[in-house]
Amino acid sequence: MRTIEDVCSFLKAVETYYLATIDGDKPQVRPFGTAHLFEGRLYIETGLRKEVAKQIAKNPHIAICAFDGKSWLRISATAVHDPRVEAQQSLLDAYPSLKDMYKAGDGNTAVYYLKDATATFSSFTSAPETVKF
Repeated sequence: MRTIEDVCSFLKAVETYYLATIDGDKPQVRPFGTAHLFEGRLYIETGLRKEVAKQIAKNPHIAICAFDGKSWLRISATAVHDPRVEAQQSLLDAYPSLKDMYKAGDGNTAVYYLKDATATFSSFTSAPETVKF
């Protein structure tokens, strides 16, 4: 049985996954690369000044898709902004390369945890496996 840890590991392993948001009535998709477990929740990160953060603020329903060459992961969730410096610092510590662009508590760093998430692992050779968190 798959777990939230498996979801995080898959996203880290592929390094780049695709995050979809809604901009008005149109979908927007862009590459993302952060996935971090903090306090038992799966977190992602971006900058508050970016359009993606503005879109999440208006409509927090997101989708993620990742592919490792053999199997893929699709996630449907609500992105919940966590303004705590501790959450920001934990993610930045996991991704030191981001520290050139972001600092915990800088007013721009935004971390979100995924709530009411359904993550489905699929491939052409095995039955889908779903985990909810």
